Amino acid sequence: MYFVYLLRCADGTLYTGCTNDLDRRLAAHNAGKGAKYTRSRRPVVLVYREQAADRSAALRRERAIKRLTRKQKLDLIQNSPVFVPEPPVFLQ
Repeated sequence: MYFVYLLRCADGTLYTGCTNDLDRRLAAHNAGKGAKYTRSRRPVVLVYREQAADRSAALRRERAIKRLTRKQKLDLIQNSPVFVPEPPVFLQ
């Protein structure tokens, strides 16, 4: 089973990815060992996820989500069961 996910970074930007182990991948992003994009934007919070049947389907869906506008991504997030309404306050 694969997942396509969206993260809200500490600077408010959104990151889209896919994985077969969501917990491990989220931990990697927050440890600075995930994608280069999220390393300087930590911590990140999972705000959206959806299941995909296999890696190929997950990659296709990831590509489709990446083509959405920011507003469309925010709409997708708001209508999801993982919805996090406000960015958390991070202490420096």
